[in-house]
Amino acid sequence: MSVHAAARPVSIHDLREHKERGERFAMLTAYDYLTAQVLDEAGVDVLLVGDSLGNVMLGYDSTVPVTVDEMLHHLRAVRRGADRALVVGDLPFMSYQASATEGLRNAGRFLKEGGAHAVKLEGAGPIVDLTDRMVSLGIPVMGHLGLTPQSVNQLGGFRVQGRDRDSADRLVADARELDEAGAFALVLECVPADVGRRITEAVSMPTIGIGAGPHTDAQVLVISDLLGLTAGRLPRFVKQYADLRGMITDAAKAFSSEVATGDYPGPEHSY
Repeated sequence: MSVHAAARPVSIHDLREHKERGERFAMLTAYDYLTAQVLDEAGVDVLLVGDSLGNVMLGYDSTVPVTVDEMLHHLRAVRRGADRALVVGDLPFMSYQASATEGLRNAGRFLKEGGAHAVKLEGAGPIVDLTDRMVSLGIPVMGHLGLTPQSVNQLGGFRVQGRDRDSADRLVADARELDEAGAFALVLECVPADVGRRITEAVSMPTIGIGAGPHTDAQVLVISDLLGLTAGRLPRFVKQYADLRGMITDAAKAFSSEVATGDYPGPEHSY
């Protein structure tokens, strides 16, 4: 639950103040109006319209096929459902890597057409300069280091990053560069807990962990994982807080059975 008592919209400055005061906060993914509305009412501070919607909403094998227009469709729905939470949109694969001009244009579309409060970019290197340009033009940027799903083919699969000293040091250096470029927050995905701690201590922006240990300033999960909707084996870092897949299955079976027997609709459901 958020530490905010009032319904005042959450800002990027609020998140930095959380870090300064040692107050941890939560971020969850959201892809539709109703889910955004419920999470907003629950007091979740940040809603991420992640390109993970490609996996959990559209049935793609990875996030790579997701398009800008698909992201905008879901971003608009989430924005309509969220009155208080800060809404961040993932710029999808190859919507910002080919050129800074294209990246700026698409980020602008996320804010103007999608209603996003900020965008999220994966990686460092040339992304640091792009982050600096976006921030200078008034586009808030959330960074993302560690396991970056858009680069899964280059990384050789979904593997923990930063296990050896050199790669861990590189992640810390990349995080510092993004911090200096003006990123307001940083997602750290699938890195050892000690690396998550090192980065959190090295930067002024809040860090948001997903499989990055307990030392980050915030935590994020994919909503379908948290709610128990996802089938099959889940990553080690996932904690399921509900079993909605089982509940939905039972409800659908009960409905089908009552329709077959004629028990539904009853007199109380008829005009």
